[in-house]
Amino acid sequence: MLNFTPVTAEAMTLLRPYYETCTYRLCEYSAGVKYMWRDHLHSEYAIADGCLIIRNRLDGVTQFDYPIPGPGGDVDAALTTLEDDCRQRGVRPIFSVVPESEAGKLALRWPRVTITNERVWKDYLYHAEDLARFAGRRYSGQRNHINKFNKEHPGAEFIPLTAEDSALLETFWADYGAEFQKQSPGAKRELALAQEMFTHLDTGIFRAGGILWQGRLLAVALAEKCGDTLVCHVEKALYSHAGVYPAMVQLFAGYYGGDCRWINREDDGRDRGLRTSKLQYLPAELGGKMRFEVGCELDALRHIPELTTERLTLSPFTDADKAAYNALCLDDRRNRWWGYDYRTDLKEPLTEDYFLDVTRQDFENRIAINFAVRLEGQCIGEVVLYNGDWRGSMEQGCRIAPEYAGHGYGTEAFAAVADWALYQLGLTRVVAKCYRENTPSFKMLSSCMRHTRDDETFQYFEKLV
Repeated sequence: MLNFTPVTAEAMTLLRPYYETCTYRLCEYSAGVKYMWRDHLHSEYAIADGCLIIRNRLDGVTQFDYPIPGPGGDVDAALTTLEDDCRQRGVRPIFSVVPESEAGKLALRWPRVTITNERVWKDYLYHAEDLARFAGRRYSGQRNHINKFNKEHPGAEFIPLTAEDSALLETFWADYGAEFQKQSPGAKRELALAQEMFTHLDTGIFRAGGILWQGRLLAVALAEKCGDTLVCHVEKALYSHAGVYPAMVQLFAGYYGGDCRWINREDDGRDRGLRTSKLQYLPAELGGKMRFEVGCELDALRHIPELTTERLTLSPFTDADKAAYNALCLDDRRNRWWGYDYRTDLKEPLTEDYFLDVTRQDFENRIAINFAVRLEGQCIGEVVLYNGDWRGSMEQGCRIAPEYAGHGYGTEAFAAVADWALYQLGLTRVVAKCYRENTPSFKMLSSCMRHTRDDETFQYFEKLV
C-alpha cells in the first residue's frame, strides 16, 4: 500500500515542484491550499509513478486529488496504483476535485461511476490581463472606484511583501481586526489561517504584496503561481478605505500576473457577498471541480441471486449454514491453499457469527459476493468474487469441504459463478490464481479458464467475455 505523509509547513517545499508546473488551474492544486486548509482537508501526500498523490479526508470519507505528474510522471499508472491501494484498504476510489480538462479520461476509465459537478465549488478564473488593466466599458465601475481611492489616498503605492515586512504586517492585522465584522467561527478561523500564511514568505513559494499609504498597509494579498495560473490564497483590505479592494486587485495582477495567463480567485464557499464580489470582476470562466465516485458491477445487485447447475445450487449463506461455514473457514489445511489465516486476518474478535457477518458486510459494501455451494441443500463450500479492480475485473476463489472433494463439485461451482459474473453481472474479466504446488486447483482452473502466466509463488488464470 502507499505510504502517505501529512502535509506540514516543511512538506510545502517538497510539494511545490509538482504544483509549480501543474496545469489544472484549480486552487486545490497548490501547496498553499493544502497547507492552509490542512486541518479541514486532513491532507496527506505520497509520490508514485512520478506523480504527486494527495489523499484528503472530508466528513470521514477518504478522497483523492487527481494525480499531478512531475517530469516523466505517468498519470495513468498513478491512477492504477491508487485503485490498487483502495482495493487493499477496502475503500472505494473517490476523486473529489477533478479538473474538467481531465474528466473525460476518468469517465471512460471506469464502467460505473457517479459524477457530481456542483456550482458552489467552482473557482473564479480571470484573464490576468483583464484584472491588470480593467479596460473597456464593462470595467468602468472598477475604474471609478479606483479613481476615487487614488484621489483620497495620494501617494498610495503597491509594494511587494517579504519576510522582512513582519512589522508592517503585524500592524495591518491589528487594523484589520478592529474592522472585522464577521463573528462566525469559520470566518474567524479563516482569518487566523490567512495571517499564518504570511509567516511563510521566506519559503519562496508565495508572491505577496500590499498597498502602502502613510506608512501603513491598507490591503494585502498572497498568491502562488501554478503553471500559467496565479492562485490567490489571501485578499484582505480595510473596509474603511473606499475603493481599496479593486485597487489591490488591479495592482497585484499588474505586478505579479505578467507571466500568467489566468488568475484564480478561488471559490465563494456559498458566501453571498463573496459571490457578488467575484462576479463583479467578470470571470472569464468558472473552473469546475468534478467529483468521481467509482462504483463496481456489484452495485447493481439488490440481493445475492441463486444459481443452479446440474448437481448444485449456489445461493446466499444463511444462519443455518453457520456451523458448516465456520468449519470451512477454520480448516487450516484447506486455507493454506486459500492464502488465508484467520488468526492474523481477523478484523474483529472471533465469534460464532464472525465469518458469516464478514460475508454479509462485504456484500453490503459491495466489495465482494459469497455464494454458498449446496449439494441437496447442504452447504459444502463457497465461491467468492472479490478484489475488483474497478474497471470490470474481479478475482474469483473457490473452496470445497474436504469430505466432498474429488467429485468435481468445485469445478462445477466455479464455472457457474464465472459465467454468471461475465454474462449476467456484466464483468469483462474474471481472474484467479493458485499456488504452484496446488495441483488439484491448477487442474480445476485449467478446465474453466485460460492459464496466462506464472511467478515464483502463483499460477494465474483469466476468463474473458
